[in-house]
Amino acid sequence: MRMPGGWWRSKSTPAKIETYTRWSFHFFGVFEVVVFGIPVLAQVPLRFSGWLFAALCGHALLSTVTASRAVDWTRGRREQPVRLMWTLGTVTALLAAATLLVTDTQPADSDSLGALGSLATGAMGVGIGMITLGMRRRRWMAALVAGFAAGCLALALILRAAPDDAVVAALALMLFPGVMVFASVFSVWLLNAVYELDEARETRALLAVAEERLRFGRDLHDVIGRNLAVIALKSELAVQLARRERPEAVEQMIEVQRIAQESQREVRDVVRGYREADLGVELTGAQGVLNAAGIACEVRGETAGLPAEVQSALGWVVREATTNVLRHGDAGRCEVGIRVLEGRVVLTVENDGAESGGAENEGAEKGSAANGGASDGPPKSRGSGLAGLRERLAAVDGTLEAGRVRKGVFRVVAEVPLAANEVTA
Repeated sequence: MRMPGGWWRSKSTPAKIETYTRWSFHFFGVFEVVVFGIPVLAQVPLRFSGWLFAALCGHALLSTVTASRAVDWTRGRREQPVRLMWTLGTVTALLAAATLLVTDTQPADSDSLGALGSLATGAMGVGIGMITLGMRRRRWMAALVAGFAAGCLALALILRAAPDDAVVAALALMLFPGVMVFASVFSVWLLNAVYELDEARETRALLAVAEERLRFGRDLHDVIGRNLAVIALKSELAVQLARRERPEAVEQMIEVQRIAQESQREVRDVVRGYREADLGVELTGAQGVLNAAGIACEVRGETAGLPAEVQSALGWVVREATTNVLRHGDAGRCEVGIRVLEGRVVLTVENDGAESGGAENEGAEKGSAANGGASDGPPKSRGSGLAGLRERLAAVDGTLEAGRVRKGVFRVVAEVPLAANEVTA
């Protein structure tokens, strides 16, 4: 059963920002009703306050729906809500005009003037702010704000307000809408920037994995390219000698067989561990790949003097753990440590990307490579993932544990005893 708040922790960072942005815009509707609507009920005469408050509630609901559709359009999930935007603009203008008309009916010293002015300001601010969510061009946004300001000024003049007072009132009424437009534009920009940064981070991770594959391909080419060329030449020579019934053809084919067997062994070594892996080189490579993918990586410890077979086994653990961090996690940092303690080498790879699943689900199981079902002799084939790591560590009597150690943190620990593999000078 999902724990409370699990739906939030399961979201990616961009999804969290989008949820926060959406609910912020939804809150503006509640803010409009509570801050600008309730004072109208208390201070405006009953014959006006009821329908003004009801109209404001409808306006807030329409603003919320428009904001939701506009954010979807911003993220490319639906078409631009043009009709909703025009509807909201019309309703906003009518509500502001009606409020100003009611204001003109109140005495100059009435307490209701402040509440009515706040209602008009709030309705225009929220309405204009939500409409600009569905716009891209800044000119259109400025034109929208200027149009409402001009409408307020024209209505005030029609109601025979003093020109100076009408200009001041129009500018005052547009102060909050201007702030709302800025907040809407900035929120959409920030949301799109977060998504773009996340896509760039994923691209960098994919490029890092692709670079590792290219390195493997180059290694594989270097191993078998020359041998295949020699096999082709010797096979052609053996064919020519066989056609002439020369006994040297048998010797050439024996040589072809030997080279083919040697190539098979070398390819197997490449697939298993890129030949004999150097732990120091793997640690340096992992740090470079993770840093290139935007994941801060810190490496601690020394590898000098460790036996070659121990370095090879632990080097593969580093490589596999790095790949899992890149592919499956949503990590921001990764720490790799090497320690020699009481006759054993301990390798620890820890990252903070356990919330997003993937490799962590696979790593929930724990066990020993030495007694985890490996055969007595060297395995004929070694897979990838935790099972493959356990097989490799079993060859040097090592153990492997993997899983979450605390909230949001995933750790892989490999131990190899040095009793039978003493540290070399």
